[in-house]
Amino acid sequence: MSGVSVPSPPGMVIFSFSPIRSLSLCFGLSLILTLFLLAQSSTRQIIIEDKILIHEDWKECIQPLLANSTLGLNPEHFGIEEYFAAKSLIASRSFQIDDYHGFGMVPLADLFNHKTGDEDVHFTSISSYSDSDGDVNEVDSLGESDLDSSSIQGDDPSALEMIMVKNVKAGEEVFNTYGSLGSAALLHRYGFTEPDNPYDILNIDFELVLQWSSSQFSYRHTRRRVSLWRKLTCSGCVSQDAEYFEITFHGEPQIELIILIYIMSMSDEEYGEADLAISVMGGDVRKSWQLFLSNNGVAFENGLEFGRNSLLRERIHMALLSLADARESLYGTKSLRIDIDNLNRSSQLTEPKLYHSLMLRISERKILQKLRSYASTLQITKKGAKRKGNKDVGRIK
Repeated sequence: MSGVSVPSPPGMVIFSFSPIRSLSLCFGLSLILTLFLLAQSSTRQIIIEDKILIHEDWKECIQPLLANSTLGLNPEHFGIEEYFAAKSLIASRSFQIDDYHGFGMVPLADLFNHKTGDEDVHFTSISSYSDSDGDVNEVDSLGESDLDSSSIQGDDPSALEMIMVKNVKAGEEVFNTYGSLGSAALLHRYGFTEPDNPYDILNIDFELVLQWSSSQFSYRHTRRRVSLWRKLTCSGCVSQDAEYFEITFHGEPQIELIILIYIMSMSDEEYGEADLAISVMGGDVRKSWQLFLSNNGVAFENGLEFGRNSLLRERIHMALLSLADARESLYGTKSLRIDIDNLNRSSQLTEPKLYHSLMLRISERKILQKLRSYASTLQITKKGAKRKGNKDVGRIK
């Protein structure tokens, strides 16, 4: 995809048009580019599952047309590989336009490359652009001669404008944004990655947490603690029949994972008290949990919100380190340093499979490093005082 340079002031309408709606977005260029080195990434599984879904789509929609002799379609032009290629091409040129239009293909929009959190242009519908007082004043200040009259005519909700949101010097590339997407999503949908992407995440499978628990406790212990966790209406993220927990770019674990580890690590006495508290309160499970935490010296603020550090004891610190090590082991024996050296020697132009796979792999392993650092800040000192940890507030969803 080639970039485009358009020197324009903020508020200037570059062009306006109506979008072509994309019927589906479940497949990207990454299936063509790479499955290599993604063996331990959730992206690989998503790509494989998407390929299965697209194959079913082809059998349902295209195969009957090929069987219809009156149409005279050439099977060489409408085979499964050709369908994959067409799907990839459409999906890789589609993006989130706005709340009204959703995902779609927009003429000329693929001239602009993606840049996370630092775009120069925005898409907006004409109606929403005109209804904003700030935008109206800004447009008025530019003068009628600066705007194409066709860009502000009518109230067609399907019409779009691309406007500059900041100054761009002549000769510099103008960037759009495809959304707040991590490198895994960018690779899956569009076939490229970004270094140090703040929307990158790492997934830790629910099964990996169960394996950790089984290595520490009995099967009965694990089963009962998971049952209590479920009673609190807790769950991990669920995608295509897989449950997992997300670790943010900064190494912070999903609060549901912290709660699960906390429950797993309870003594039998604490578990009994928590289970009894929830049982006697009937249907108000959350209030029961709040009462139990309060009785055990755990702060509980603003209803369902509470500071993460309230739950982060020494045992949770050790559990997070164990989970980080278990997740790291899935990458094999090669160190992160070797992966970085291999990336520096590769080229995204001549070796896209190797390059983008390493980019994603390195990002995930760096997040694991941050998770270890995060866990270490929660360690109890020899004097029994907790080290200062992260002050972010978590929420039971």
